[in-house]
Amino acid sequence: MWAISLAPFLFLLLWSGGYTFAKLGLQYAEPMTFLALRYACVLGLMIPLFVIVRPRVPQQPINWFHLAMTGLLMQAVYFGMTYLAFADGLSAGGVALIVSLQPILVAIAAPYIVSEMVSRYRWVGLALGLAGAVMVIGSRQEISTSSYIGVVFAVIGLVAMSAGSIYEKRFGLNQHPITASLVQFAVGFVVIAPIAYFRETMQVNFTPELLWSLAYLVIGNSIIAISLLLYMIRQGEVSRVSALLFMVPPVASLLAWFVLGEAMPPLAWVGMVLAGAGVLVASKARSG
Repeated sequence: MWAISLAPFLFLLLWSGGYTFAKLGLQYAEPMTFLALRYACVLGLMIPLFVIVRPRVPQQPINWFHLAMTGLLMQAVYFGMTYLAFADGLSAGGVALIVSLQPILVAIAAPYIVSEMVSRYRWVGLALGLAGAVMVIGSRQEISTSSYIGVVFAVIGLVAMSAGSIYEKRFGLNQHPITASLVQFAVGFVVIAPIAYFRETMQVNFTPELLWSLAYLVIGNSIIAISLLLYMIRQGEVSRVSALLFMVPPVASLLAWFVLGEAMPPLAWVGMVLAGAGVLVASKARSG
C-alpha cells in the first residue's frame, strides 16, 4: 500500500522539523514549561476525539501498563531529558549528536531482547549513517556546551528513547492510536508538569512565533510523527526503523537552513549524502 511506503518519509520530515520549531518556541518559554504546554495541548485535542470516536481500549491491566511505560520512556524521559539538556547549555547539535547513537544501542540490544539479529551489512549501514550524522553536526559547529550536566541529560534521553523503541517492539500491542496516544501523552504531562512547576517560573510569551511552533509540535511532531514511529516499530524490525534517526540531524539542518536561514556548509551536504546511504543500506539489509 502506497500510504505505508510513505510512512518513513513523512515521519522523518515531521520528526526532523521538531528541532527547528522547538528551537523557535523555546525563545518564548522555558523548556519544561514549553514541553508541559505542548502535552496539555495534545491532550486537549485527544480527549474530545476519544469521547467522539470511542476507540477500543485495553481489556487487561497489563496492557494499560505497557502503554504507560512506552509513554514514560518516550514522552516523559526522552523529551524531558532532551529539553533539560537544552536548558543546561547543550546545543541542539550536541543533543542531536548524542541521540544519533540510538540506532547503535538498539542494534546491540535487539538480539537479546526481541531476538532480532543484525547482519554485517546492516552494521555497515549503521556505521555510515552515524558517520554522516556526525559530519553534518560537526560541520555546523553545533556541539558546544556550557554544562556537562546537559550531556548527562542527553545521554539519559538517548537510553530512554532506545529502551522505548525496544519496549514497544517487545510489548507493543495493536491498540487504537487514539487510545495509545492519549495514555502516553497523559503520562508525559503528569511527569513533566510538576517538574516545570518546581523548576521554572512557568511564564510564557504567547507570540505568533510561539503559537506556530506549538501548533507544529502538537499536531505534526507529537500526534502524527509519534503515531507513525510506533506503527513502524510494530510493523518492521526495530533496528531498521531506528536507522531512520540517522537522517534526523541532516534533515533538521536542511530545514533550519530553509526556515531559519542557518548556515549549511559544503561538508554538511556530503554528510547528508553519507547518512542517506547508510540508512538505505541498513534498511535494505536483511536480519541475521
